[in-house]
Parts: sequence; C-alpha cells; structure tokens
Amino acid sequence: MAAESPLAGEIDEHLSVARATLAAVQEPFDRLLGLSVEAIRDGHKLLFFGNGGSAADAQHLATELTVRFERDRAPIAALALTTDSSALTAIGNDLGFDSLFARQIEALGKPGDVAIGITTSGRSRNVILGLEAARAGGLVAAAFAGRDGGDLPGIADPLVIVPSNVTSRIQEMHITLGHALCLGLERALGMA
Repeated sequence: MAAESPLAGEIDEHLSVARATLAAVQEPFDRLLGLSVEAIRDGHKLLFFGNGGSAADAQHLATELTVRFERDRAPIAALALTTDSSALTAIGNDLGFDSLFARQIEALGKPGDVAIGITTSGRSRNVILGLEAARAGGLVAAAFAGRDGGDLPGIADPLVIVPSNVTSRIQEMHITLGHALCLGLERALGMA
C-alpha cells in the first residue's frame, strides 16, 4: 500500500484550515483593517513583531507596505521590530529577551499607531509585553494568533485567531491574512 503523498496531505489540511479561518476571523480582521486604514490616513504607522517564522512574517508584511504589494504606489508607513540587530542584541543583553518588543514600542510607537504582534501560540512573553506596552502608550494593540489565542484575549484587540493547533497551518494563514491586510490597505487608500 502506497503512502499518501506528503504534498497532497499538506494541501488538503491547508485548504481545510483556510476555509475554517475565513469563517472564524472575518469580524476581527475587518476591524483590524479599518483601524489600520484610519491610522495610515491620520499619519500613523503599523509596527509588526514576532519570533522565528513570525519575525519573518513581520519583515515580509512591513516590506510589502513600505515598497509595494500589487501596484506601484506611495509608501505605507510600516516597520518590523525584528530587523535592527544592534537594538535586538542590546535589549536582549541589557534588559532581557522578554523586553525585546516592548522597549522598541516605547521608543518608536506613538498614540494612534497600530502594533501587530504575530504569535502562533499566543503565549510568547515578549509579544505579550510588546502588546501591553502598546496599550499603555495609546497604540492599537492587535495580534494574529492560533490555537485558542493563548494569553492574548483581553490584551490584543482586534485579535485574529486562526482555528488550528498546527503551527505550520497557523503560519500559512498568518501570511495570507497579512497579504489580505496589505491588499485591503491599498484598496481603501485608493492605491490599487
């Protein structure tokens, strides 16, 4: 008996989680998009952050906005708090890894900005502290998460939770949600 193709299994699971995500996240996603559009129109910025694969997603999405997503257009103000190696190592060394994002938000975030933490588990301490710093500083503290949202309910709002317990599927949905956010911003701002 031949084993099922790993590709077929991954695609089937991906499609199942994608359908479940669409059904589960429309309302918080729409609120995040609306708050992001309002922030950019008012001269504010988006701050993305996360660990590991989520750090890569933060960089990817900030770049899509500052450079281009679908069309050549004016830049949209967005930063990834995962790219400054000097800040990351100094904060980690001097203040501790848990302070990695909170310290940068305190330094770079302004009231009206939107901070978007990305964490598959919802339990990443540095992401949680970053979102708490965002709330304390008058920023919108939003997040993409998975599973049951972990410790983020009550901290992140809007909170977009991918209904899966599989890290790879959650990550796939996070980048899809991020791309939808980029497209929604371009369209709402008359850029697409």
